[in-house]
Amino acid sequence: MKTDRRLWLKALAALPLAAAVTARADGLETIRQRGRLRIAIYNDFPPYGQAGGKGIDADIARAIAEKLGLAPEIVGFNADEDMNDDLRNMVWKGHYLGTQPADVMMHVPVDEHLAKANDKVRIFGAYHRETLALARDPARIQALSGSAAMALEVFTREKIGVETASLADSFLLSVLNGRLRENVVHFSNVGEAAKALAAGQVAAVLAPRGELEGALKGNSRLVLETPKMAELKIEGWPLGMAVKAEEQALAEAVGGALAELKRNGTVAAIFKRHGISHLPA
Repeated sequence: MKTDRRLWLKALAALPLAAAVTARADGLETIRQRGRLRIAIYNDFPPYGQAGGKGIDADIARAIAEKLGLAPEIVGFNADEDMNDDLRNMVWKGHYLGTQPADVMMHVPVDEHLAKANDKVRIFGAYHRETLALARDPARIQALSGSAAMALEVFTREKIGVETASLADSFLLSVLNGRLRENVVHFSNVGEAAKALAAGQVAAVLAPRGELEGALKGNSRLVLETPKMAELKIEGWPLGMAVKAEEQALAEAVGGALAELKRNGTVAAIFKRHGISHLPA
């Protein structure tokens, strides 16, 4: 509990504590009585989420609900300005247009800074580790290695695509003292950048590996790799889930179901079915 109650009488302190425990239990009990687990996934975010309840996140969500003996209710939603807005809209408050919060939200970075900035949610249950990867046309770009100064020098001459306002975008615009800026080409999403690469409009694309693999599926001409550069501080990040901060019992139940699905190979099999490399978190 946020308030330090050590100076209070034990009898008085026990009352709010007991109420909090009961509230946590009631949340999971209400879901069990309902018989459905509402799980939010992103729309238009292949291969993880797509309209109609498709994608990796949707399949993992269904497997979790079924493991808990509940019917899965997939709630698709469109991304807002940032993750803080998405957590507000889909976990603890609801959208101003009327969409009610889900019980669980998928594809939430398990990050201590994000968690501290969003104290109304509980972030847990990592099921995959995402990394930045480079897709390149081998006829134009050789394998990148060494420091960013050495590896990325080629992009002072060749164009590289990124999704606007992404980690890859921020990195490429700032690295080498901004010398790559003129050759960084912005796209609305990773899929559009991948199409431009396949068409020869750019020589490479830097983006999250899972999204790149999904966008380039079936294209054997292009090379996908994970370059190691000291200047790229964030090499990977775990993806997990979020529930309301007070829903400890729900988080424990969902986390336990996920742990079993990871142990028995279900999570890895879902990624394989979608043609995406699974990196355990």
